[in-house]
Amino acid sequence: MNAISRLRTVQTRSISPENFDGSAGGGGRATEGTGASCARDLGPGWKISPSVDIEPGATFTLGEIEGAGRITHFWITTHKDNWRTLLLRAYWDGRDEPAVEVPYGDFFCHGWGEFAQVNSQMVASNPHGGFNSYWPMPFQNGARLTIENTSVVPVRVYYQITYEIGGDYSGEGYFHAQWRRSNPLEYLKTHVLLDDVVGAGHYVGTYLAWGVNSNGWWGEGEMKFYLDDDDEYPTICGTGTEDYFGGAWNFDVPGKGYTEFSTPYLGMPQVIRPDGLYVSQQRFGLYRWHVSDPIHFATRLRVEVQALGWRSGWRYLPLRDDIASTSVFYLDRPTTNRPATPSADDLEIHLGAAPVPDLGAQPPRQPD
Repeated sequence: MNAISRLRTVQTRSISPENFDGSAGGGGRATEGTGASCARDLGPGWKISPSVDIEPGATFTLGEIEGAGRITHFWITTHKDNWRTLLLRAYWDGRDEPAVEVPYGDFFCHGWGEFAQVNSQMVASNPHGGFNSYWPMPFQNGARLTIENTSVVPVRVYYQITYEIGGDYSGEGYFHAQWRRSNPLEYLKTHVLLDDVVGAGHYVGTYLAWGVNSNGWWGEGEMKFYLDDDDEYPTICGTGTEDYFGGAWNFDVPGKGYTEFSTPYLGMPQVIRPDGLYVSQQRFGLYRWHVSDPIHFATRLRVEVQALGWRSGWRYLPLRDDIASTSVFYLDRPTTNRPATPSADDLEIHLGAAPVPDLGAQPPRQPD
């Protein structure tokens, strides 16, 4: 915060459907767009192009920036049914491989398609689905942000990307984010968040969408960071899942049970409880931002978490839960090893009932 008063010779720009290229004086000039009908009595300058429609299977370029700069804020919103069917990507310095490839909702701490207030320094999620990222995203020679619609229906998206140009960003790392899912986790295996990240950098954030597939406590497992030459054993080994996310004793406040919390650097803002019908298992959303305590590595990084509960005789029980992770880190290069792009089936949330068919609307049965 001490730097907020320092004068800098940079320029602020913003990309949105009202100014697709972020040019100076380029905002509000649209003559057609998703708001044209609403503004038909008012004309140009009156919210003619506030959003974009993305067809099924299409990838839309949210913004493309030339030269050096740094994205400072990213706001976006769409209906909650789209939070797990959209894929966000970011490309730095003209690379063909993305540094960021994460489902839309998971990037903003919403992996279950249901809203929860998130009050953190790096991600703020506000009613009802106003998603904000304050992760700094510097680049040396261009940036491109895209969004892919993996669903079978058109999606309307509102967004704004704020960035600066004109500064010296040569000493800054490239922003990376990777998503992985174990559904279900293999028996006696760990959930891998990152694997064989090559380069020098620092790890800065974790979000987990954790779906419990059995009764009892699920968070006894350790979070482990394998740095540089670590092989069988990690340099950093936590003492339990709830401990890593800043809680204690199962997040269980006596008389209240699992208790949601959201703070600047860590939280469990979401607890989805069974409803006695189709939502049969508990679901959790947790985040941990290593802003004041980044985890530095010089050559290589691997991150994993165990899934452990309890069985008889005070013995650990390896679990087979549904775990989806988003890992955020800065690296000295714009690309590194990353997992395969998830399919629509990989992304699908198995939460709740399928729509009940309207039998009266069914087409007549064809003759045999």
